Amino acid sequence: MDSSASMKKLINSIWPGEPCPLGATWDGEGVNFALFSEHAEKVELCLFDAKGRREVTRIELKEQTDLVWHAYLPEARPGLLYGYRVYGPYDPQCGHRFNPHKLLLDPYAKSIIGPLRWSDAHFGYRITSSREDLSYDRRDNASGMPKSQVIDPAYTWGDDHRPKIPWHDTVIYELHVKGFTALHPKLPPRLRGTYAGLATAPVIEHLQRLGVTTVELMPVHTAVNDRHLVQQGLHNYWGYNSIGYFAPDMRYVANGGVSEFKTMVKTLHSAGIEVILDVVYNHTAEGNHLGPTLCFRGIDNVAYYRLAEDPRYYIDYTGCGNTLNMMHPRVLQLIMDSLRYWVLEMHVDGFRFDLASALARELHEVDRLGAFFDIIHQDPVLSQVKLIAEPWDLGEGGYQVGNFPIGWTEWNGKYRDAVRSYWKGEGGLIGELAYRLTGSSDLYERSGRRPYASINFVTAHDGFTLEDLVSYNEKHNEANGEDNRDGENHNLSWNCGAEGPTEEPAIKALRGQQKRNLLATLLLSQGVPMLLAGDEIGRTQRGNNNAYCQDNEISWMSWVLQREDEELLAFAARLIRIRRAHPLFRRRRFFVGKRDIAWLNPNGCEMSEHEWHHTFARCLGVYLAGGALDEQDAHGRRLTDDDFVLLLNAHHGPIPFTLPPAAWDTPWKRLIDTADTTSGAATPRYEAASTYPLEARALVLLTARNPRKLA
Repeated sequence: MDSSASMKKLINSIWPGEPCPLGATWDGEGVNFALFSEHAEKVELCLFDAKGRREVTRIELKEQTDLVWHAYLPEARPGLLYGYRVYGPYDPQCGHRFNPHKLLLDPYAKSIIGPLRWSDAHFGYRITSSREDLSYDRRDNASGMPKSQVIDPAYTWGDDHRPKIPWHDTVIYELHVKGFTALHPKLPPRLRGTYAGLATAPVIEHLQRLGVTTVELMPVHTAVNDRHLVQQGLHNYWGYNSIGYFAPDMRYVANGGVSEFKTMVKTLHSAGIEVILDVVYNHTAEGNHLGPTLCFRGIDNVAYYRLAEDPRYYIDYTGCGNTLNMMHPRVLQLIMDSLRYWVLEMHVDGFRFDLASALARELHEVDRLGAFFDIIHQDPVLSQVKLIAEPWDLGEGGYQVGNFPIGWTEWNGKYRDAVRSYWKGEGGLIGELAYRLTGSSDLYERSGRRPYASINFVTAHDGFTLEDLVSYNEKHNEANGEDNRDGENHNLSWNCGAEGPTEEPAIKALRGQQKRNLLATLLLSQGVPMLLAGDEIGRTQRGNNNAYCQDNEISWMSWVLQREDEELLAFAARLIRIRRAHPLFRRRRFFVGKRDIAWLNPNGCEMSEHEWHHTFARCLGVYLAGGALDEQDAHGRRLTDDDFVLLLNAHHGPIPFTLPPAAWDTPWKRLIDTADTTSGAATPRYEAASTYPLEARALVLLTARNPRKLA
């Protein structure tokens, strides 16, 4: 296609084309190009050689329909590299930042090839000018820009089908595509850190052994490495810096392009595992008014971004310099088209929306019934996939946990904070903990939502790993190059007696017990549990709680397991098996509170109203009645379960706990005791009214079998 004869033939045959669909669309005979820009005065399509190094020709898009510039090239083929130059006023004080000297990515590009090589030429203004962004830069940036690429979307999906795992049965596993396999010793080096690597047998075997149902991939949309990070030898490893909402990031491709991502999804589906994407539609990589001109800013700044009262500047609800303009119909269309593309063409099973509160803002307040939610709920495709909100941003009233509409689930930060604080040993939390253990009815029940609206987590990519949560009192982010100023200071962590690594046996034993406490609490709570990848095998980031720029062994998962790592993995897998085997731990409705659940004090009696408010209280028991489950399975059969007693003691000393009678007049059998590493092998039994020796900082699960339970 880049030979002179072929290119001449291509540019000599240009048809008007169509304004829809947006982007570059191969129809089997040629390629239709369509770009929205409301305020542009002229648009040029730039075509490049096969390596993207040389601009071969420019084609003016003379057709404009409904603010969309378009043309059809009957001789164009998949693989063609291209970009745009958009002409219009450069007037930052009125919000316009057109600059045709800057090659721009197609917002609808399905593939983006090549790295962004930083230089001053990527900025629409002269960086050295005293007038800052009011100045104008005429340098061409094409040599350092990635290029959009035409793709052939054809792919043989065969009998691929989505697992469609019900929310109440879901166990989420949050992972980074590269970091999860970058050090995996059983993978060929060329597959490590790639989409293909995630689809290999050793990786899938680990996921299946653990028992998770759903992987949540940290951002895979094409993202940009920030200039200041590159200058420090760092990278935007997490990827929350999107610039291409349709294109999978090629940094994670071994050799298959877009089809490699599809094969990964297909392979995980065949193993019964869902794929959810963490998506960043709240802001882009172009930053604030001093950021580069890479795509949206140069195509139509006024349309794509929320501008301040002084339109030279951006409204920033995200802390990243800009906020996409959800009030503009074409921006809403961009996001909806992107979401549908990933569901229909890439077969993903759902999305986790980063800083979702920013998407709900129509003026300045968060509007839970905003246009974004209305459109998704009415969409026949997107309303049927899993939707997870990170329910906060940096704007006024940005913390919106519990306020998203029916059909949405939410990362429950209140769950995280309550569980961390409780096991850290803080008193007076048993009332708060009770709400979190039972699905956070105080947050979700009043709006008609169910316990599975709560995505429960103790750790996530942002913050300490589980290992670091019990090993550090303070963050240690020195490697980030910001003098340890970045990252959260309020971690609710406890190092158990020493800061960082130690060989002291008592401290190591306590840390192991605390990890078991946190995992058991998470996996035995009502709601949807989310595990951070590596927590099940003791992954550490050496105390770094903001490793967004650490594309190295600080962030990568180590697969060299010590004995205690293997034991922790087995413990986590056992908890997930218990959860899967017993519908009592994955209820679809909230507890009623009379027949189905009872809260116990250490005497084995129901808690009084006064006891809930004891500031010194650190011990709690909960009786779960399997015979009062009052739910049905998918075939309409009534579900029953065994009875369970869950005992929690965050006190620094042991507390004898009197056990209640089971409904079946049978003895209690111990399933879990986090203070006893052999509890998985032994099954001691305890009669009603006997005393269980509940150790310090321990969680215990006991069961009494229901003889009438359906098999």
